[in-house]
Amino acid sequence: MVDKDVVRRGYDDVAPVYAAERATDGRSTAILERFLESLPEAASVLDAGCGQGTPVLRNASAVGLDFSGEQLALAAANAPGAALVRGDLAAPPFAADSFDAVVAYWSLIHVPREDRQATIDEFARLLCSGGRALLCVGKDDWRGTNPDWLESGAEMQWDLAGAAATRDHLRNAGFAVVDEWTIVDPLEEDSDDAEPAWVIIDARLDR
Repeated sequence: MVDKDVVRRGYDDVAPVYAAERATDGRSTAILERFLESLPEAASVLDAGCGQGTPVLRNASAVGLDFSGEQLALAAANAPGAALVRGDLAAPPFAADSFDAVVAYWSLIHVPREDRQATIDEFARLLCSGGRALLCVGKDDWRGTNPDWLESGAEMQWDLAGAAATRDHLRNAGFAVVDEWTIVDPLEEDSDDAEPAWVIIDARLDR
């Protein structure tokens, strides 16, 4: 099972390295930008697991939520003026019907699968009727850890429930899947050997 404290410390420790390595373009970013552009003007967006604040907070009027203090410090520098909140994806500190859209961009993959349905239920609670969610998830079921992620000396853990299970979680929470894309990891997009191992799901709250 993923240890959330290990993930939080890992993102604190890896912050500058991850900021340098994370892709700012590519297919996943293009999908995200099209999603944001498809939202109504002045839509309220929750960036759930905002990390360093790019690319979502730079491209939308959004609230950033993260449990890593170091990542939030980078987000404050990268997206001046953005509203930033420290908290857990599984227990977001916001009232019901607060947002028009939720984006979980490379963050849900660290939530223990035991908390995954409850987390997506929380996303549904936070959304207004007809609200949208964009989630990055693993294509397959997998759990793993890396004691030296990005050669930074930081330990990181992942828990991928898989795309099929995520579709079930979304339906259970009242979402309808609108579209999805299979992609390679943005950190590997320049590699000819990269395999499509990730899925981005666009879903709409069906209530």
